[in-house]
Amino acid sequence: MTYAAGIDFGTSGARIMVLDDRALIYQGRVRFDQGPQQGQKQNLSAQWQWSLQTLLAAMSAAVRQEIRAIAINGTSGTVLLCDRAGNTLTDPLLYNDNRGQSALPQLQGIVPDSSPALSATASLAKLLWWQTHLSPEIWQQARYCLHQADWLAAQLHGQWGISDYHNALKIGYDVGELAYPQGLKELAAAPLLPEVVPPGSRIGPVNQSAAQQYDLHPDCQIHAGTTDSIAAFIASGASQPGQAVTSLGSTLVLKLLSQTRVEDHSLGIYSHRFGDLWLVGGASNTGGAVLNAFFTEAELVKFSQMIDPAVPSALDYYPLLAPGERFPINDPNYPPSAGTTP
Repeated sequence: MTYAAGIDFGTSGARIMVLDDRALIYQGRVRFDQGPQQGQKQNLSAQWQWSLQTLLAAMSAAVRQEIRAIAINGTSGTVLLCDRAGNTLTDPLLYNDNRGQSALPQLQGIVPDSSPALSATASLAKLLWWQTHLSPEIWQQARYCLHQADWLAAQLHGQWGISDYHNALKIGYDVGELAYPQGLKELAAAPLLPEVVPPGSRIGPVNQSAAQQYDLHPDCQIHAGTTDSIAAFIASGASQPGQAVTSLGSTLVLKLLSQTRVEDHSLGIYSHRFGDLWLVGGASNTGGAVLNAFFTEAELVKFSQMIDPAVPSALDYYPLLAPGERFPINDPNYPPSAGTTP
């Protein structure tokens, strides 16, 4: 019996599930802050590597050696720069980092007006911000701009510079044409853009170094990943147009399966290619991270039990950890608010 493993990387931790064609064989999880600190807080990419190693090492060798396929999903829009060997040159910029706002004027006319790559938090805006703000010495070493899932999968297959078209949507890839727009290919930063393949497609076997490091069978194939919210949609079992899934994690994400591609930049609505259909939705910066900033786990359990959805509340909150929203209002300066209705 052979197994397949799916690994989910989020903003605060990671988890793994191993399955055969009938049942769940193993599952495990780890928090990034559980890793060794070595006298000071490790950078995030080091925590990701430690988490990948820990998740794979925690299962029995017998299970690990039967894994023949692995795919990794990660947070949409979280990126980092790497050199030719895949070594990180920067700390990752997370999905909600909006410093790329200053780069947006440069993108006008280069990517379609409806593209999510025109957002201040998009991967493409972050890449152009790096180009402007990194020292020339570091920028000249850069060879790849990779998403969280891309970089982690490359730890296993060793082929740097590959992404899937779910993650690559926010770096400007046109999922309608399955190509980068011509104007984007002419930018000075274009050589750093990843090669894009379909989500789930086979990239190649685990390389020899990773097979030894992670104790994986040399025939284990690494497949292209996806984003965390699309992985959640797939896991829900939704498969028919009109079905929608809401994912509440650090952020709040809505995905609806549609026969029509829908995009509205002002509202933060965009569409992922999903087979012959489209996965329409958006991601809000409000969500569980805001709740964790103000309440303990015990308080969240207690107060959640007091909520009655049938009773209207006079509260009028828009909870954000910092100014900036993506959906249903696309405004990098949108302020958090707390108040009551008149």
